[in-house]
Amino acid sequence: MAKYPKWHRVDPDNFDLSSIDTGTKLGADGKKINRNDAEAIYQKNIEAIKTLQFKMWAEKKTSLLVVFQAMDTGGKDGAIRKCFGPLNPQGVETQAFKVPTAEEASHDFLWRVQKHSPAKGMIQIFNRSHYEDVLVVRVHNYKPESVWRKNYTHINNYEELLSDSNTVILKFMLNISLDEQKERLQERLDDATRHWKFSSSDLKERKFWPQYMEAFEEALIQTSKKHAPWYVIPADRKWYRNYAITTIVRETLESIEMEWPKAEEGLADIKIDS
Repeated sequence: MAKYPKWHRVDPDNFDLSSIDTGTKLGADGKKINRNDAEAIYQKNIEAIKTLQFKMWAEKKTSLLVVFQAMDTGGKDGAIRKCFGPLNPQGVETQAFKVPTAEEASHDFLWRVQKHSPAKGMIQIFNRSHYEDVLVVRVHNYKPESVWRKNYTHINNYEELLSDSNTVILKFMLNISLDEQKERLQERLDDATRHWKFSSSDLKERKFWPQYMEAFEEALIQTSKKHAPWYVIPADRKWYRNYAITTIVRETLESIEMEWPKAEEGLADIKIDS
């Protein structure tokens, strides 16, 4: 196990997104890991997370917010399905944030996000998030820099409030290469059952790759905090992505002081009649 929380964690004082190997095979111990070993650890992580989630849900004192951001085809849906799908659905909620509706756009940019903040005992997953307002908004100049740049402060304040309310925050940027995105887009075109996932707008967004990388890098630097860290997950290999995410989630949950709720007195003396 890695010594939480250094592995893949963004250091805002020393971070260069372009230097990260999206296809790395380096494990949590700094040595190369093969797929079979990574998948075995992934399975152990899932079983541990199941128990930890159940304990958090029973205690209802702490919550976990997990944020996923990535370029198109980055693997957000797959990561959510593989890393959180096996958990008890009573304790997990997922919210996807797409283009703002007319109602959402008529409010401040955090309005639609805040109402999905996790309740005590819950794991809340954001598939895209409030970070769209410092990513796509910036890249396409939907708002002037004088507006979107202030959003870093608003985001940090929002996440600090969550942390102060016993919400643990994990933010994952699924980092794929431009070549890997091309392969995944082609796979969608080649498989009729996946045509529904293909959008011509993905090709248009692909042309803005350098601008997105610049926006991602600054957003990660500006908003990776001790109470709300960003992790850049090398995601060209899906098995590695799942191994890395579940390792970090497991270690995070293990670091939380949780106790099973106290049982009522006298249970040892109770006999259930036949």
